[in-house]
Amino acid sequence: MTDIHTQFIDLSELKVGMFVYLDMGWMDHPFPVSSFEVRSQEQITTLQSLGLERIRYAPAKSSSEFSQRHTESTPSLAVISPAQPEPSASELAHSNKLAEGRKRRDLLANQQASLLVCERQFMLASQTFKQVTETVHAQPLLARKHAEDLVHSFLGEVLGEGEAAIRLLSEKAGERTSLHSINVTIISLLLGKALHLDKADMLELGIGALLHDIGKMELPDRLRWPEDHFTHAERQLYQDHVLHGVTIGRKLALSANAMLLIAQHHECVDGSGYPSRILAEKISPLARIAALVNRYDNLCNPGNPALAITPHEALSHIFTQSKSQFHAPTLTAFIRMMGIYPPGSVVQLTDDRFALVVSVNSARPIKPRVVIHNPEIPRDDALVINLDKEKKLGIHRSLKPLQLPKAAYDYLSPRKRLCYFFERGRELEEVGAES
Repeated sequence: MTDIHTQFIDLSELKVGMFVYLDMGWMDHPFPVSSFEVRSQEQITTLQSLGLERIRYAPAKSSSEFSQRHTESTPSLAVISPAQPEPSASELAHSNKLAEGRKRRDLLANQQASLLVCERQFMLASQTFKQVTETVHAQPLLARKHAEDLVHSFLGEVLGEGEAAIRLLSEKAGERTSLHSINVTIISLLLGKALHLDKADMLELGIGALLHDIGKMELPDRLRWPEDHFTHAERQLYQDHVLHGVTIGRKLALSANAMLLIAQHHECVDGSGYPSRILAEKISPLARIAALVNRYDNLCNPGNPALAITPHEALSHIFTQSKSQFHAPTLTAFIRMMGIYPPGSVVQLTDDRFALVVSVNSARPIKPRVVIHNPEIPRDDALVINLDKEKKLGIHRSLKPLQLPKAAYDYLSPRKRLCYFFERGRELEEVGAES
């Protein structure tokens, strides 16, 4: 139950500033949450296109400017209320505490709803990717259509109105094969946007990234993830997944650019990659993006989880030890987009508290959103804090999960597998750090 009063209005009466509720399934509308303040005429147009006759809104949660206009336009009733005594200081304090509690509950509900939307979308993406792999041989054109539909839905997120943030999901989202392919696709598309690719290139980048490892279907299960103990023959068999991928890509009648991405996603600009050991000028721009993102995700999510390193360490490793293998402008844009502390990083803040980075807005990557260890607040009630709104609070250093005190480790639950999705940064409520 909620103590927020709502009422219904016709869609024609919608105004910027109204706080609205969408009483429909999350799959039936394009917004990341089902209750939010209308902030633009474009959102009104989208709401009016949903086929609703009426919409529910909360006057008390609408912006103060709108509420004032609403109040001024509403005829007052000629009722004289008896004079009320001034509230005492304790009554005011109690009222303020109740109001803060309601605000906190609303913020927490919105943040949890946003995360739930991301996890449901990732689950649906995983199911679609599974359909691709199941139909790729028997019905290749249907498999391609599934892949194209999924990438189009991703582009709707990354190229839509407002900013898209990279959101860390729970480990329950997706299984191993789909997790890697979807991670690489999502981060590649965000990087493509940062590099100002046009929409046609973004589509081909998404298709190629989604299918970059499709050739692994032809390998025995034990060879689908590279291991240090592989013999020379096993390593060669593993590397053949690239050629298998090209063969499958031809069956799917993929575009030339998507095919090049699949063929070159393990090539390096210094000629040390495989299978063709080609140099920088012969590697396609889309393959440069996918090769970099693929390396990053393989460092964070290796075949052997015991060898995983943190996102912060992965960026540092690529920049300090593998920089010569990647296209310099692409690497620079990638580090700028991901920030110093990508989602999944465990950090210590400047006030010595510990936190987990859960979301990075690529437009403001130095100040991510974090969950802070606070033993006074249950973990499920912890708000996501936007450090961009904190003038006196920042990140002091990155930590390995095992460097955390046990209480902080149990509270923050650092992910053993990193799973990413898009989150609409503009729709998120901004909150300050709780003391």
